[in-house]
Amino acid sequence: AMRAALVGYSSSEEEEEEEKEKEEEAAAGGRRGGSSQAPPSARWVRRERAGPGEERAAFLLILLLLGPCSAARPRLPAPAGLPGDPEPEEAVANDSSRHGGRVRGFPHERGSWATHIYLPCRVQEEFLELLELLVSHARTYVSSLAAMEDFHLSLSQCVVLRYHWIDPFVHSLKARLAPFHRFFCVADQVKVYTNQNKTRTFIGLEVSAGHFQLLELVSEVDRVLEEFDLPTFYKDPSFHISLAWCIGDLSGRLEGQCLRDLQDIVDGFEDSALLLRVQWEQIRCKSGNKYFSFPLR
Repeated sequence: AMRAALVGYSSSEEEEEEEKEKEEEAAAGGRRGGSSQAPPSARWVRRERAGPGEERAAFLLILLLLGPCSAARPRLPAPAGLPGDPEPEEAVANDSSRHGGRVRGFPHERGSWATHIYLPCRVQEEFLELLELLVSHARTYVSSLAAMEDFHLSLSQCVVLRYHWIDPFVHSLKARLAPFHRFFCVADQVKVYTNQNKTRTFIGLEVSAGHFQLLELVSEVDRVLEEFDLPTFYKDPSFHISLAWCIGDLSGRLEGQCLRDLQDIVDGFEDSALLLRVQWEQIRCKSGNKYFSFPLR
């Protein structure tokens, strides 16, 4: 049997300890066997000498047998939610079957958080009616089109942010965006877009009024991105709200006659001028599964 000592023992203490261990071994039914390994658990017991003239106290580590050394014990689960660990949605992000066939623009790496800055758009019931008309007609050209479920206007590309950069990044964003006031945009021009690697096609409503204010916001967001050596937004961006998407580059089918039809639907929709006038009230940053909001004044 192995013994760990906190202090030096006299020979009488060692003998006493050996007797104690033998008694415990017998009480355990000899479960230790012939193993010379230390048992998997132990507890501290304080023992003091009795009698007058005692000069010191000793703390002994008594190794208690709670089971045979060879017995397999269940391994404790790894702690969850450690900084930099992929979130459940990120850990399977490379499985395109889980995302309607979409492919990531960059490979997921442990501790890397996909980050995006945008203006969230709250829509009215009438907007969803217009969306249904547009998607139904566009599906006669591309049957695989899917309607978006939430709506936004991007102020940045999707960039990769390290976990330990998130707090200073958000702090810098908050400081630079603090002076901005709420403003309106008009998004009423139907456009067809593809992403950079041509793996997805979108139908969107491009902004026709409010472009200057958006450029001012992007300028400040770009400064923050530059601080962290991240890619800035596109040159001469086409600000838009995406309405529907499909896999692959199918822009050729959607442009031309389809696009003209869609614009006619928008122009002829009741109260479309009022419906497509959007007030922006906040800016949002999504990093991994974390959301940060910056209210406009």
